[in-house]
Parts: sequence; structure tokens; C-alpha cells
Amino acid sequence: MIEDRLTKEILNTLLRNGADFSEIFVQRRVSNNLRLEDSKIENSSSGYELGCGLRLWVGDSTFYAYVDSLEKDKLLNAAKVLSSSVNGSSSLKVLNLTETKSSYNTSVKKFPDKIHPGSKKNILETVDKSSRDFNSTIIQVASSLSDTQEEIYIANSYGAFSFEKMVKTFLAVNVVARKGNNIRTGYKSLARTSGYETFDFKNPKSLALEASKIAVNMLDAVNAPAGELPVVIGPAFGGVIFHEACGHGLEADAILKGASVFKDKIGKKIAAGTVTAIDDSTLDYHWGSYKFDGEGYPSSKTVLIKDGILRSYIYDLRTSKKLGAKQTGNGRRQSFRYIPVPRMSNTYIESGDEDSGSIIRSVNKGIYARGFAGGQVDPATGDFVFGISEGYLIENGKISFPIKDATLIGNGPDILKKIEAVASNLDFAPGFCGKSGQLVSNEVGQPTIKVSKITVGGTEN
Repeated sequence: MIEDRLTKEILNTLLRNGADFSEIFVQRRVSNNLRLEDSKIENSSSGYELGCGLRLWVGDSTFYAYVDSLEKDKLLNAAKVLSSSVNGSSSLKVLNLTETKSSYNTSVKKFPDKIHPGSKKNILETVDKSSRDFNSTIIQVASSLSDTQEEIYIANSYGAFSFEKMVKTFLAVNVVARKGNNIRTGYKSLARTSGYETFDFKNPKSLALEASKIAVNMLDAVNAPAGELPVVIGPAFGGVIFHEACGHGLEADAILKGASVFKDKIGKKIAAGTVTAIDDSTLDYHWGSYKFDGEGYPSSKTVLIKDGILRSYIYDLRTSKKLGAKQTGNGRRQSFRYIPVPRMSNTYIESGDEDSGSIIRSVNKGIYARGFAGGQVDPATGDFVFGISEGYLIENGKISFPIKDATLIGNGPDILKKIEAVASNLDFAPGFCGKSGQLVSNEVGQPTIKVSKITVGGTEN
């Protein structure tokens, strides 16, 4: 994307006044978005981004600048301005650059720029029709389709460089159903780090039917019980509780700030022995996967918790150096306009040995939480409140009526210790995670799990 000679000149310009480290992050991105609502296209947009981020370190301080261009003069001028923030004499110089290798290798079969716009429109129209035909109670359908193609080049003063091409495709559908005064919604999304072969993996029609079924089923919801109850949390999106209430506390910047309940807990038991939790950015085609992180470090599989014992935090380059640990390939950034910070990728609770049906049968009276809406989490303590968007009563070992207006109130670290059973039906759900003003793609995942008790905020008298 830029010449090797220019890269070294920029890195050395950044170093020349005594910086300890310099880095260049170059990105080219093409994006397309299409939205259908009320059976017609409401929005169609495309975007093109090209730019470069420059970073340097001096002691504990970080200096950052970005340029919306790859013109040589502009890049060198930005590097000179940034290096002027430093007063010292440099003894560091980049002489050679060596390419970093990664074991993550996937192929793209259907590039977004080769797909006719009419074909993209047909995907949304199929989703719309399938949802509306599902049931007469469905009154509104909104769906969106987006894709991105990008190239990323990263080099640093340690003499390493990396290059990656990435393609992502995302489809989401939101369905609204009404019966009398009751209005309920159903939401489903499909996202892959791949091209339009994403829809060979899963048909858009089946996604629409899943969202429609949720909306229609929840029309008959009864008031949720209140109090401490056994809770069975469903697979895939159920993993959002671990992500929010525990995962962020395992990101190493929270550890350094003393803002995590997991500080100084490496090697200690923090969860039930049935729990093994992993962050893995090497899962083929998953939404949170990549070849290199936002610092050019290869993606990797990191065991966070093994049989209840905390084994690792989630590191970027800076935090790994400060804490004397190995990088985990989790220095992520939204674009060239941002500095990288430790972020999760595909984070999940690993499969256990239990049958999901037997877990349900083990509960006499409780809640089956299949999907979650908005919530609040205090990352320093793990205290959380999550709304249940799709939930059911469990009565006498069977799933019975859907419930409405239910919330789960608890503490992430406490819940980890109360997981009594872990099923073998691991599944994933894609999403976006916000932190430090940045939004990145990731996946949450888990099999069906049983928590001995969680406080349920309900509306039952």
C-alpha cells in the first residue's frame, strides 16, 4: 500500500527525537449499506476510506495522529509534527522490515464488488416477504445488509510488518408483531468474515423465520416471576452475559487501571470447575476473526479460564509489556483514526458434556433465558442488569409459557461460580462491542448452561 522505503522513513522520523517505539497503520476500506423498511428500500449508501495512523511511545505516554491520505509529503509532515512532541536524542533506527506470518488463512468466493446491486436487494426482499408471510400478526419488518472490503498494512520500529485483506458481510432483521395491545419484537443477525458465500452458510429466509417466530411467540407472554430462581441460559447469544459481565474485566487495560475484580487472580479459581472460557480470533470465517490484530500481531486462541481457574488476561502490546505477559493478539481498533486497545474477538464458554434437554429437565421451577435486550454492567465489579428479550418459564422440567418484562440481576464473577451444568451445544452470535469510543465486530458464544440461582426481576403479583 506504501513503499517499504517510505515506511522506514516515516518510522525513523517518528523516532528521531527520542521515542521508544513508532508504528504506522495504513487502511483502505470500501463499505456498502442497504436498508429495507415497509417493503421498500429506505437507505442505500457506500463509503470509501483511505488513511494512515501514526503512533509513538515515550515512557508511559502515547502520542497519536492520523492522516486521511497516503501522500508522501502529508505522511512525513504528520510524522515530523508528532515527533516534535518528544524532547530527547534518539538511538533507535529502523533498518530492515520483516513480514509477520499468520496461520489464519481463509478464502473469499463471492466478493461484494462482484455482486450485482439487484441481487443484494433481492436478499432483503426475500427476508421481508418471508417474515410477513409467517404470520398475520406481523406488522413491520426492517432489514439491513452491509458489506466491507478492506486492506490493512501495519509496520513498527521493532522491524515487523504485516498485510491483510479482509471481507465482511452482515445481515440483520427486526420483526414487529401485534396482537391487541401487545406488541413484541424479534431480532436475528447473520455475520461472517467472508463474502456473499455467507448466505450459502445460512439462508436469509431461515434467518427471517427465526426472528418472526420470536416476535409471534412472545405475543402470548405471561408476567415473569420474581425472586431468586434457577436460570438456564440458552446457547449462542446467551454468551453476552459472560462477555459483558466478565470479559471486559479480563481485558488487561482494566487490570492495569485497577478497575477489574479479576486483578491479581491469575492461577486462582474464579469459576465452577465446569467452566472453560476462551477468546479465539482464529476461528475460520467467524465475525470476530482476523489474520492480524490492529497492531500487526498474529491472531491466536487464548484460554482465559480452564476448569474454573483463571489462566490469562486479554492483552495488546502495551499492556503485555507492562504486565510482563505474552501478547494475545487482541490489540484492536475501529480504524486508522484510533489507537488500539485490548478487545475481545470471539469469546465463548466451551462445550461441556451435558445434554441440553437434561439440563432443562433438572429444573422444577425456573427461567429459560434464550435472548437478551439492553442492560447495564459495572466492569469494575461485574454487577449487571440484563433485560430478557426471549424468555420462558420452566415448570416441572419442561419449557412452558413465554415471559415478558423480565430482567436478570446479578454479578458476573458470582454467576461463574454458580454454573452447575454446561451442555454440548456450543453456538455463536455476532455483534458489535463498544469501548473507548470505538466499535468493533465480535462474537459471543456458549452452549446451554444452568446457573443454580439468579435474581429475576419480574412482574408477577
